Amino acid sequence: MSAGILPFNVTVAESQLEDLRQRLSLTRWPDRETCQGWDQGIPLEYARELAQYWAAGYDWRKFEKRLNQWPQFTTTLDGTDIHFIHRRSPEPNALPIIISHGWPGSLVEFHKVIDALADPVSHGGKAEDAFHVVVPSLPGYGFSGKPTGAGTSVENIGRMWGELMARLGYERYVAQGGDWGAIITQSMGQTETKHCAGIHVTMPIVAPDPDTMNNLTPLEQSALEGISYYGQWDSGYSKQQSTRPQTLAYGLADSPVGQMAWIVEKFYAWTDCERNGIKHPEHALTRDELLDNVMFYWLTNSAASSARLYWESFNTLNMEPIHMPVGCSIFPREIFRSSRRWAQKRFSQLTYWNELDRGGHFAALEQPALFLEELRNCFRALRPG
Repeated sequence: MSAGILPFNVTVAESQLEDLRQRLSLTRWPDRETCQGWDQGIPLEYARELAQYWAAGYDWRKFEKRLNQWPQFTTTLDGTDIHFIHRRSPEPNALPIIISHGWPGSLVEFHKVIDALADPVSHGGKAEDAFHVVVPSLPGYGFSGKPTGAGTSVENIGRMWGELMARLGYERYVAQGGDWGAIITQSMGQTETKHCAGIHVTMPIVAPDPDTMNNLTPLEQSALEGISYYGQWDSGYSKQQSTRPQTLAYGLADSPVGQMAWIVEKFYAWTDCERNGIKHPEHALTRDELLDNVMFYWLTNSAASSARLYWESFNTLNMEPIHMPVGCSIFPREIFRSSRRWAQKRFSQLTYWNELDRGGHFAALEQPALFLEELRNCFRALRPG
C-alpha cells in the first residue's frame, strides 16, 4: 500500500446520534402545503412521518457496520483528504474501475453492487466480468475532507481520480458515473486518456442536435419535454446551490429535517417510483435507504461543501468532444436523457448503448441487477485478451 494511503473506518460518536434525536424532537414545523401531493415540495404529513421514523425507528449502526465490512481508506489529493472504498477482486484479471456519485447521492448508492462487481462468481456472474472497485466520496461530500478554497471543479476532481488510481497502482482502468459523477467521468474521458481505457455514464451530458428537430423520435421528444420541465419546475435547488450555497447551508446544517427534506424531495422527483398511478419515493427505495444517504450529509455537516460543487461547475460545463470508448445506459426516469444520435455527435467512439425500461437517476440503488449487467456488458470489450 502506498505510504500516502491510510486505513479508515467510519465510527460515529453516540453523542452525534443523541444530538440528532434531540434536534428532531425540537423541530419547528411549517404549515402544510396548500395543494395536494408534492407540487410544492415534500408534503408535511410525509416529512413528519419520516422524521419520526428517523428519530425512533432508524438504526445508523446497521449501515455503519455494513460500510465497515469493506476496506476503506483516505488519501490526500490536491490538499483534500479523500475517503474511498477499495474492494479488490479475488480474480487476478479483474478490470479496475472507479465509480463516482453526485448530489444528492453518495457512495451509499453503490452498496448493493460493490461485492457483485468485485466477485461475480459469488453473485451469479462470471469470473471474466470481475472488477477491482474504487468508490470515492467527492471532495466536500460524506467522509471526504472539505476544500478550504475555491477551485475544486469537476475537471479537477477528474484529475484527482486519475491520481488516485495511479496511487493505487492501476496503470489501466475504466470509469463510471451518474449525475455529477457522469460529468466527472466524462471529464476523465478528456484528461485521463493515457490510463483510462473507457467510460460509462447513466446521464450523458450532450446537447440536443439541432439537425434532428424536424424529425424527433419519441425518446428525443420526451427528453426535450424533460429539459423544459426541469427548467420550469425542478431546478430551484441547482440555482440556489450554484449561486448562494453558503446562505442555504445555514438552514440545512442546523436542521436535520431541513437537510432530509432537501434531499428526499429529489428522490421523489428522480427515481422510478410511480406505482398504479401514484408516485412515492418508498415505491423505489426503503426508508432506511433514503435515510442512510441523508446521514452521509447530516453526520458530516456537508450541506455547504457539497453544494459548492454547483457554484464551481454548474454554469461552466465542458461540452467538447470525447474520443475514447464511451458507453451509455439510459434509464427512463433519468433527469436528462439523450438519444443515440445526439450522443454520437459528442462521443466519437460510442461503443455501448442501451435504453432500459425501468429505473431512474439513482440506477445502482434502484435497479442494482440491471446496473451490474450494464457495466459488465459495456466494459467486456475493453478487457485484455
